Amino acid sequence: MRKTKLINSEISYTISKMGHTDSLTIGDCGLPIPENVNRIDLALKYGVPTFLETLDTILEELCVEEIIIASEIKEKNVEMYKEISKRFENIKINEVSHEEFKNLTKESKAVVRSGECSPYANIILKSGVVF
Repeated sequence: MRKTKLINSEISYTISKMGHTDSLTIGDCGLPIPENVNRIDLALKYGVPTFLETLDTILEELCVEEIIIASEIKEKNVEMYKEISKRFENIKINEVSHEEFKNLTKESKAVVRSGECSPYANIILKSGVVF
C-alpha cells in the first residue's frame, strides 16, 4: 500500500506522468470538463468529497509552482479564497476570468471533479520540480 494519503490510482498515475509546468485541474461538481481532457470523477454526492479535501490530498503528492484561479472567487466565495491563499502563501497565484479559466482547463492532463457545491471552487495546479 502507498504511504501517502492519495490512493486514487487515476490521480496518482496522472501525477506520475506530469512534467515541469504540466497542469492538473481540480473542480467543483459544476465545472464543465472539455471532451478531450481526462475526467477523474470523485463526486459521490453534493459536497462529497469537498474541494479542500481533494486539494489537500493531491498537494501531498504533487509539487506545485504556480496556481490559476478564477478572479470571481475573491468576491463570490470569500472563505474558499482565504483557504486557497493559506495553502499557497509562497506560490505564484494567477487570477483570470472564469471564462478564461474554463478555456485553460483544455490544457490540463486531467480534471479532478469533486463534490463541491460552492461558487468558483476550482483551481489549476502547475507542476513544479522537486530538485
